Amino acid sequence: MHYQGADPLERNCVFCRIAEGREKADIVFSDRDVIVIRDIRPRAPVHLLVIPREHVESADSVEDLSLWSSLMGTAARVARDMGLCADGYRLVVNCGAGSGQTVFHLHVHLLAGRLFGWPPG
Repeated sequence: MHYQGADPLERNCVFCRIAEGREKADIVFSDRDVIVIRDIRPRAPVHLLVIPREHVESADSVEDLSLWSSLMGTAARVARDMGLCADGYRLVVNCGAGSGQTVFHLHVHLLAGRLFGWPPG
């Protein structure tokens, strides 16, 4: 695992521990850059988290823009593989505590299986 710093909070990050196999999760997909897990507090019948293996705190901390391609491409691939495209799905990225981000490791919520209102929130 590559960390963008030696901060003890990064080393203790729950998503880093899951990506390293030090903590259990219901893993739906995994490759060398990204993992997809089921959210332990789902807000929809399908609620997955698409997580980079590299620790990046939030959306505004992304320096390598190819990370977005990996995350969004994986989200779309998993949605297709799970048959979610016909009824639709939502992708959400929270950035900062004021937006609802509770785990400070970048992740994309993939939500499906119910109707979603607009505007969100």
